[in-house]
Order: sequence, then structure tokens, then C-alpha cells
Amino acid sequence: MNTALFKSHMAKHKDNQTTLSKAMGIAQSAISQKINGKVDFKQSEINFIRDRWKLSEKETVDIFFRDEVSEQDTSVSA
Repeated sequence: MNTALFKSHMAKHKDNQTTLSKAMGIAQSAISQKINGKVDFKQSEINFIRDRWKLSEKETVDIFFRDEVSEQDTSVSA
């Protein structure tokens, strides 16, 4: 999961952990664990967020199914 991109969309859509967890019907601690990568989002939760934020398929994939890549990871070894 790309946490930075998730948080960016959360802010863009004026959500925070409290509003999102209430809308999803889960505990705030549960959403925190999901955002921080300790627990995976369920497919139904991804669908809920996709619909709530009106995400495109690409945005959904970029957020939930792509790992973050650090600057160090992008260099090519000779």
C-alpha cells in the first residue's frame, strides 16, 4: 500500500481517521492499523473507499496495490 498517496487522498477528500472509520463502521484503531500497514484492507473496504473518494481504477491500484518505492530503490546497479 502507498501510505503517502492514501493520506494525500484522505486529506483531499477532507477525511481523517475518525471520519473515515465512522463512515466505514470500524474502530479508529482498526483504520490506523490498516493505514500503517499492520493489517490489510479487505476488498469491501477498498471498494467503499474507492466509491467514497470516487477513485479511478488507476488511483485505486496506485494506492492499495503498489508498494512505495524509496529514492534509493530506484537506482540501477552496474
